Amino acid sequence: MIDTTLRTSSVGERIAAQDWDALTDELNEYGNALTGQLLTPAQCQEIAALYDESERFRATIDMARYRFGSGQYRYFTHELPDVVRELREAFYPLLLPVARGWAEMLGRPARWPDTLAEWLAMCHAAGQAKSAQILLRYGPGDWNALHRDVFGELLFPLQVVIGLDAPGADFTGGEFIMTEQRPRAQSRGSSTTLLQGHGLIFTTRDRPVASRRGWSTGPIRHGVSTVRSGRRRALGLVFHDAK
Repeated sequence: MIDTTLRTSSVGERIAAQDWDALTDELNEYGNALTGQLLTPAQCQEIAALYDESERFRATIDMARYRFGSGQYRYFTHELPDVVRELREAFYPLLLPVARGWAEMLGRPARWPDTLAEWLAMCHAAGQAKSAQILLRYGPGDWNALHRDVFGELLFPLQVVIGLDAPGADFTGGEFIMTEQRPRAQSRGSSTTLLQGHGLIFTTRDRPVASRRGWSTGPIRHGVSTVRSGRRRALGLVFHDAK
């Protein structure tokens, strides 16, 4: 049964209603954090169905061709569907304090302005003017190699992926996986089952890790494990544009 508040609230209100103190603690501890339900099943299916509307996308990537894994994804044009635009705009100001806090820990400039529009204008002025919002589609045997979504010099350190299908019902396998290089230690891995309509916030490139000398950089990569059966689709929200 769907919570009636999902039917009566906007996407922005659902994002704002998340426990941001707890999400921030998880991001600081692990570099990723799972939200509650943000989209109804009907909204998920509406977004997933956009995949077949070619005019909405600027490019289609066959992962096997580029040795990124197996499967396919498409980059939206800047004419984003309303719900995708609302998701992105609602997340940005709530992720901004985490981004700025991480920059301070690592001694990096926190150059992100208060609004997403200002930040994207900075990206475009630096030659990063292509939309980086993606719709991903995996079938049986598909997977995504470990990688980082760095599209130019300007980047936002956090991004979000939202599951559009129901694990166990629509597909099996296909866990979201992350590996973290730890200072003077072996890499640590994690996996997350992404529920339909829920979001996973995760680091784009790295995160601060406590060390004897203060804070060190912990590089992190992410990917998707092999889909065993069915079809797994997801929406990727990136907060910087691409070259």
